[in-house]
Amino acid sequence: MSNSFFSSKNPILNEDKLKSLHTSQDSLTDRSDVMTISGAINKTLILFVILLVSSVLSFMMPTMFMLIVGIIGGLIAVLVASFKPHTSAIAAPVYAGFEGMALGTISAMYAGMMDGIILQAVCLTFGTLLSMLVLYKSGLITVTEKFRAGVMMATGAIFFVYLISFIGSFFGWNMPMLHSNGMLGIGISLAIIAVAAMNLLLDFDNFDKAAESNAPKYMEWFCGLSLMVTLVWLYLEFLRLLSKLNRD
Repeated sequence: MSNSFFSSKNPILNEDKLKSLHTSQDSLTDRSDVMTISGAINKTLILFVILLVSSVLSFMMPTMFMLIVGIIGGLIAVLVASFKPHTSAIAAPVYAGFEGMALGTISAMYAGMMDGIILQAVCLTFGTLLSMLVLYKSGLITVTEKFRAGVMMATGAIFFVYLISFIGSFFGWNMPMLHSNGMLGIGISLAIIAVAAMNLLLDFDNFDKAAESNAPKYMEWFCGLSLMVTLVWLYLEFLRLLSKLNRD
């Protein structure tokens, strides 16, 4: 297995990409041309607002069309940004808009199953975000190369299982225990949430590494996109867990 895989920190952002975008500080004529942490945070907030507005609109008028278009549009935007990071200033907002369409529709489906599930999932998502940020900033958890490798291997395994389950659904087959509301099914959901939470640490480290590398300004959008992808995943996993706990 290649070293580039082990140095990866996020499915759409890795250390090799940061190195390729590195700009020598001595060659900079204008510091406004490089990424800053505050700039990346501001871009992330903009993406969140776009996703929130889109989610609310689709939640009020949920349709299968919005779900499908949102998923496909969001995926395309992420892939474009991943292969062409310089397009992130456009691709990231487009992702937030499309993903909000899908997220709002999915949330409406879950809301019909359980009262208060949306508020609970949102609180758990942002509670996890703040908790992991405290752990990262306090140094209680250090993002080492081994840590990155472990988290990314676990993340890859999870998405491989979901891919197999998705393909199997077309043939009437579901991954055993993955969607079960039994103890094992709940345990699997908790494990997946733990991995998603660990990815937040990698996202925080991405912000720091990109700023330290004097990455181009558009990387503020790219890092914000990376964090949004993780938060959306975490939110969906909390919805899945809460729905399991609510089943009779």
